[in-house]
Amino acid sequence: MANAYLQGVEISASQFLDIFHHYDNDGNGYIEGKELQNFIKELQQARKQAGLELTDKMKAFIEKYEQNADGKIGIIELVQILPTEENFLLFFRQQLKSCAEFMEAWRNYDADHSGYIEADELKNFLKDLLQRAKKPYDEKKLEEYTLTTLKIFDSNKDGKLCLSEMARLLPDQENFLLKFQGVKMARKEFNKIFELYDQDRNGYMDENELDALLKDLCEKNKKVLEVNKIPTYKSAIMALSDGGKLYRTELALVLCAEEM
Repeated sequence: MANAYLQGVEISASQFLDIFHHYDNDGNGYIEGKELQNFIKELQQARKQAGLELTDKMKAFIEKYEQNADGKIGIIELVQILPTEENFLLFFRQQLKSCAEFMEAWRNYDADHSGYIEADELKNFLKDLLQRAKKPYDEKKLEEYTLTTLKIFDSNKDGKLCLSEMARLLPDQENFLLKFQGVKMARKEFNKIFELYDQDRNGYMDENELDALLKDLCEKNKKVLEVNKIPTYKSAIMALSDGGKLYRTELALVLCAEEM
């Protein structure tokens, strides 16, 4: 079925999801190694069978990865290659071009501050993206986009998206949360850290307190975090704050491995 979809002039959101899952055999969120080589081979065959030329993006992609056994691509890279209807997953990157903007959007759409974006909140988010991009849509199409986005990024299948799941919409180089996956800590340790760096004991961190924490985290985790990226980390994390007040629950989204 996935091969048949590759022959399409335009691929729907649900068809795109089927294609991604078909080639992401191990379910790790990437098409890589043999999976990627099979995808390239079958893409070329499918386009030929359909009497369609490879697009310039497809040609550039094949040239880059055909001989690269270590190559891997994620959702965003795939949606740029295939003629996906509306390119709905690219709306996010068109509207939010930095980690800070992403975190600010997260705060806006996690309306109940649960630490998750649930289906109705995600639907509102996608609706706003469609309106900003001045793309026509109807309720049925909006529902399809919502369900497809959930299916793609909801890795633990709980029907809602946590911050790290939603962040997969960002390109890897912009997604600083990928780096912080390696420094997340248990709740008990996180609480101790928060209390240590909340130096004035007012229940939240300001920019200076967060800066001190990030510097120490970078020093302790040099193989994962980059000292020269501290301003980027700080601005992105502070985008979760309430008027410059970064409370425990917001910082936990980035640093705590367990639900608060």
